[in-house]
Amino acid sequence: MSERLTRRGFASRPVDPEGWIKDGDTPPGGRGVSAACTARLTIDITPELRGRIKIAAFRRGVTVADMLRDLLAREFPPAEGDIP
Repeated sequence: MSERLTRRGFASRPVDPEGWIKDGDTPPGGRGVSAACTARLTIDITPELRGRIKIAAFRRGVTVADMLRDLLAREFPPAEGDIP
């Protein structure tokens, strides 16, 4: 009765930082190669800014994620000597 299950459920998070890093190295099941080569980035923004971003993406006919990935790629191009 006092044994704790080590199995993680849906949307659970690793407890230690090493768990976050190790989980990022394993590709999710059933997804394509491109999904396995991405990392999640979380930022805090105001609801007003979030709304403006969503409207801009809608007007451009793209998803918010695609629009922000393009913006970040333009702003932070790979530099010579960077390790991919």
